[in-house]
Amino acid sequence: MRKELLIALFFLLVMIPIRAQDGLSVILPERQRAQIVDEILEDRLDNLLPQLMRREKIQMWVIISREYNEDPVMKTMLPSTWLSARRRTIMVFFDPGGAEPLEKIAIARYDVGRLLQGSWNIDVYPDQWDALTQIIRDRNPVNIAINQSQYFGLADGMVHTEYVSLMEHLPAEYYDRVVSAEKLAIAWLETRTQKELDIYPMICHLSHQILQEGLSEQVIHPGITTTDDVVWWLRQRVTELGLDTWFHPTVDVQRADNEKFDHLRTFSKRPERQVILPGDLLHVDFGITYLRLNSDQQQHFYVLKPGETEVPEALRLAFRNASRLQEILTGQFATGQSGNEILSAALKQAEVEGIHGAIYSHPIGNHGHAAGPAIGMWDNQARVTGTGDYPLHDNTAFSIELNAATEVPEWGKIVRIMLEEDGYYQSGTFTYLDGRQLEILTIPRQANR
Repeated sequence: MRKELLIALFFLLVMIPIRAQDGLSVILPERQRAQIVDEILEDRLDNLLPQLMRREKIQMWVIISREYNEDPVMKTMLPSTWLSARRRTIMVFFDPGGAEPLEKIAIARYDVGRLLQGSWNIDVYPDQWDALTQIIRDRNPVNIAINQSQYFGLADGMVHTEYVSLMEHLPAEYYDRVVSAEKLAIAWLETRTQKELDIYPMICHLSHQILQEGLSEQVIHPGITTTDDVVWWLRQRVTELGLDTWFHPTVDVQRADNEKFDHLRTFSKRPERQVILPGDLLHVDFGITYLRLNSDQQQHFYVLKPGETEVPEALRLAFRNASRLQEILTGQFATGQSGNEILSAALKQAEVEGIHGAIYSHPIGNHGHAAGPAIGMWDNQARVTGTGDYPLHDNTAFSIELNAATEVPEWGKIVRIMLEEDGYYQSGTFTYLDGRQLEILTIPRQANR
């Protein structure tokens, strides 16, 4: 009996990871994920970074962080087996020019992965800063870029203590060569390589699958299930699958009542718990992190009333307005245009077409709200200072996030359709990574009519 129980328990444990993925796209085991992360990182350091340094005219890039207080850029450069910096980690990237390969140096007691070799000989230079200074002297760069930025937090990773120490140890003749690495840091974070674009669609597809499973009759029982129940189901599902969320999901309701559904309610005054009822229009905001890339998606679902088989036409019209706003926005994407210019052009065209919209789209990639041009803010539909002035570059990914407000006479109120889908801009064209929602889905789902 004991032997039979142990055999049964063994098969149960073996089957749990498989069952956790029933109906979903394949989710790789941890070891294989690490291999892919490292392959992508090595490709970026070997092939992408030299191009970006020359584009931004930076000869030496110095990134300095201490353990658990990592520069956001450094975090994206650590190999899969490094979950944080170690002690003080200093990375130096130097472009010798010509056909010479980029030098990738770690002034640390350890090699940083396979590409950054530890170059601190403590017997020769007991002080780590002296080792850095000697590398600078030996290479005599025309400039030394450090991560400081007024408007981009992700490019502002040089903390005050490290900056002061750097400048105290740096020879005086190099002071005026220290420059901001802002544009290079943003370029590194925002640019997606072909290897990344090859895997990104499946990440977004997996995120869509989890989202649509959670917003279905498999999870929601009208009259019993609350919005908070669905939120925590999504969190639990992601955890069970061995994935991460980069923000707490939200689920909210619009219905035929007197409650106003505006920006303030959407972003900061949302009720935490509402019972989901027939006739409700549900909105979900959800994203996952997988293989160091993020998704960010918002979709809509309608809870059918008894006897209904489809979404009311007025709500479908409202959805079409928001869908059209997506098309208007992505139609304005052009290399070199700033986020503010794209926003202004899109809003003007929406006004011409009678669409009452708000746009607050952002780059996505290694971070959910990633580095690159901001295209509006939910509370600022005019000029976004700093981040909105940054230009659009090729091979960059975005979350197309916006809403359109439409009068629904049957409800006697304005309904706000809030959409968000992930895509990438390449060679003058914007493409959704896993398509986009084209109609409001029903709960329960209806067979093809």
